[in-house]
Amino acid sequence: MATSASFNLGPPQESPRSLFLKSQLCSPVQWPPKDTNLEGKVAIVTGSSSGLGLEASRQLLSFGLSSLIMAVRSTAKGETVASRFRHQFPKADIQVWSLEMESYDSIQAFARRVNDDLSRLDIAILNAGMQIGNFAVIPNTGHETLIQVNYLSTMLLGILLLPSLKAKSPSGPGRLTIINSGTARGATISEPNGGLVLSALDDKSRPWDPVERYAVSKMLAHLFLIDLLRYVSADDVVVNLADPGMVKNTDLQRGAPLLVAAFFYSFKAVLGRTLPVGASAYIDAAIVKGKDSHGCYVANWKISPFPAFVYTPEGEAAREQLWQETMTEFQFAGAQEILDGLKR
Repeated sequence: MATSASFNLGPPQESPRSLFLKSQLCSPVQWPPKDTNLEGKVAIVTGSSSGLGLEASRQLLSFGLSSLIMAVRSTAKGETVASRFRHQFPKADIQVWSLEMESYDSIQAFARRVNDDLSRLDIAILNAGMQIGNFAVIPNTGHETLIQVNYLSTMLLGILLLPSLKAKSPSGPGRLTIINSGTARGATISEPNGGLVLSALDDKSRPWDPVERYAVSKMLAHLFLIDLLRYVSADDVVVNLADPGMVKNTDLQRGAPLLVAAFFYSFKAVLGRTLPVGASAYIDAAIVKGKDSHGCYVANWKISPFPAFVYTPEGEAAREQLWQETMTEFQFAGAQEILDGLKR
């Protein structure tokens, strides 16, 4: 099995709490080189009408990006932001496309539009994600909401965009950066113990905590990425996970319980990074880091180890089981065929 530089670093030697504090307090910002030039390039940023997605889009445009696709849930809100961008960056082509991450139909329609309407695609930053306060299931898929949006829908969209990123990036490998979270460092899952990973996570009778579940939803992407390397070459598309750290003034906790949201807003006010600093981590992973970041977790502007759970026997078993279940879930979209086609 192909491995990444992150995997080869081995498990973190410090506790998640220690890693968090060092991340927030002792990590110097690494801004993109001042001569970064994205002229002629086309990028997609999901969840780009607010918070880190908006700021990452602004930074891409500031480096001369020629075309930006803002993939948003609310096109009205997206157009409001886009109008400001068009005034600030008049040379750029800025489009607002609808994308609902709770809907497989919407994700497939978006990917078809990319394939049909874009002659070029260099960068995709999958930023759209959510936090909620109570256990809920997406009716159309039957999956718990955080697992659906933060993991399943995000991975499906990534797979569907890979062929375009491979074929339509003439100046080098396409770039797919999936936004992750340092909370994944402390996450574990108890399945499989003779059972199914996704079914266990969808089980309302099992213990459920919003903070823990968010971390698990992000950790699943680490497990999935390791197996994805079997199909995607860094010469075609560089795929990585980017962690912006804890950032203030984002909307992530808008769906969290009042007390949880109040705690995080206060905590972020003291220790949180600013939006420009957090978004710079997106840009670093998506356009500055090289092929050595393929299949890696990029945190604090450097290639970092995966969560400790990934390296355990339980983590290996969960990874193998999760891959099988996820690809079975995505059969309707032809995901396995797409991945097989990338190897040809």
